[in-house]
Amino acid sequence: MSFEPDRSSDPFTPPDAGQVRAHRVYASLMRIAERHAATEAQRSRQVHPDVLGPHEAIRLVSFLAGGGAVREEGEPEVDNADITAALTLMPLARAEMDQLEAGLLLMARGRGLTWQEIAFGLGLGTSQAARQRYERLAGRVATETDR
Repeated sequence: MSFEPDRSSDPFTPPDAGQVRAHRVYASLMRIAERHAATEAQRSRQVHPDVLGPHEAIRLVSFLAGGGAVREEGEPEVDNADITAALTLMPLARAEMDQLEAGLLLMARGRGLTWQEIAFGLGLGTSQAARQRYERLAGRVATETDR
């Protein structure tokens, strides 16, 4: 009979980093949604009124903490745990933006835009800078999807 210890309770087995990270991302989204997107008026501050995405959760906490959005009556103030939850979501939001940008660059090339035209759109000075940016993004996106 083989005994497989429960990783979450075995003090001698390191936790699975991916599982811990996924749990923290979920907990972060839930915390921010429950505290700052619980009512229809609160949800109307975000792009999609029914589902709070990582980038919206970050934006919401940032706006509320910085005074760019007004708290609804009875809504709790942004606390340090809310800020930590938003920071937890940053890598996920950054990865989503990387995927969007890489895809948009591929579409631009597929539609015949030159690297110089793409560089202009990105606010970069040279076509070489645009190509290098794409290569870096493509490398990061490939690494993120391999996790």
